[in-house]
Amino acid sequence: MKNKNKFSTSWRTSKRPGKQRKYKARMPMHLRRRLLSANLSKELRKKYGKRSIPLRKGDVVKVMRGKFSKKTGKILAVDARRLKVEIENLQIKKQDGSKANVRFIPSILQITELNAEDKKRITIKNKEIKENAS
Repeated sequence: MKNKNKFSTSWRTSKRPGKQRKYKARMPMHLRRRLLSANLSKELRKKYGKRSIPLRKGDVVKVMRGKFSKKTGKILAVDARRLKVEIENLQIKKQDGSKANVRFIPSILQITELNAEDKKRITIKNKEIKENAS
């Protein structure tokens, strides 16, 4: 019996939406992280010389679209399996009266402040800046 969840490493692109969905659905976790990227604010873009960076827990983001647009908050959780992000203090009231965190797709978020706990993340960005400058 063939493995149904086989991920193709040789596949590049297709115009067919079904093939695009299939590629995304079967993508392994270490590659899904790339899909969890959000664009940087103008100040961060100038500072790091990059347009977008994968999201991490602790980053401060601004919602750009939808019901919660223009609201900012710290990332509480990043769900690589569902490709969603939970943000602090952005909740909806459920039917029973309890509150639940709203999960956002990264494409509608903008990073306003990076989580500086991970020193490697910052040094990688600084190395890229130095290489581009020289």
